[in-house]
Amino acid sequence: MPVSRRELLSALPATALPVPAQSSPVRYVRFRRGSTIAYGILEGETVRELRGAPFGAHEPTGAAYKLGEVKLLYPCRPTKILAVALNYKSHLGSRQPPARPELFWKPVSALQNPGDPIRIPRGAANVHYEGELVLVIGARLRQATAEQARRAIFGVTCGNDVSERDWQQGDVQWWRAKGADTFAPLGPAVVRGLDYGKLLLRTRLNGQLVQEQSTADLLFDGPAIVAFASQFVTLEPGDVVFTGTPGTTRAMKPGDVVEVEIEGVGLLRNPVAAA
Repeated sequence: MPVSRRELLSALPATALPVPAQSSPVRYVRFRRGSTIAYGILEGETVRELRGAPFGAHEPTGAAYKLGEVKLLYPCRPTKILAVALNYKSHLGSRQPPARPELFWKPVSALQNPGDPIRIPRGAANVHYEGELVLVIGARLRQATAEQARRAIFGVTCGNDVSERDWQQGDVQWWRAKGADTFAPLGPAVVRGLDYGKLLLRTRLNGQLVQEQSTADLLFDGPAIVAFASQFVTLEPGDVVFTGTPGTTRAMKPGDVVEVEIEGVGLLRNPVAAA
């Protein structure tokens, strides 16, 4: 018997329910002030502290800080990072489009904060940027439909799927090519309530535009990726999914600055440094 819309909604956790109508998207950040790390809501140049994580029960503490008084961190603490390869036609070259989302892992130890350096590991000679839209999961999800997956996507942020191309081609697994320390910059905010299916993504290297494409051009959209992944891996609140990079990329070197900017989401800036 088909499941009704009402039954589907009642079966989902509260965090997976539709975003209430609101005048503008909500921007969630994770920050450090002194020795304290907390979540907050970013409103202009003000961070309003929250008690609890955005994906579960949370409430304002009443404390508010100027943005310049805090250090923004990667905006969530995932249990796992998934990423999609070959998800823009412009990145495929002469390769055939995949029949399903082609997923791989990045370890959580690869995460890096906004503004902190991407470090080129010893022996690495061909480290590339990959600007990407990143999905943030808001509810526990297993064997989901595309509609359930859509409702479980809490929000989106900017990411850089840093990749060492020589290692990527030569190693049996991508454990160091995609997963070396600092190879997953993320942030600055998780934005909820935004139509992430048609946003302009731009990457700049030292101020020069090197990637530009709409997320409407993804071969597999967010719900399709998340639903497919959930057939095999249980997704938890705070988990993140990099959705793929467009166009071509090139190597970075110490002293460079790379920026990933997504319309309505924000700008993720990281300098590049030696190990």
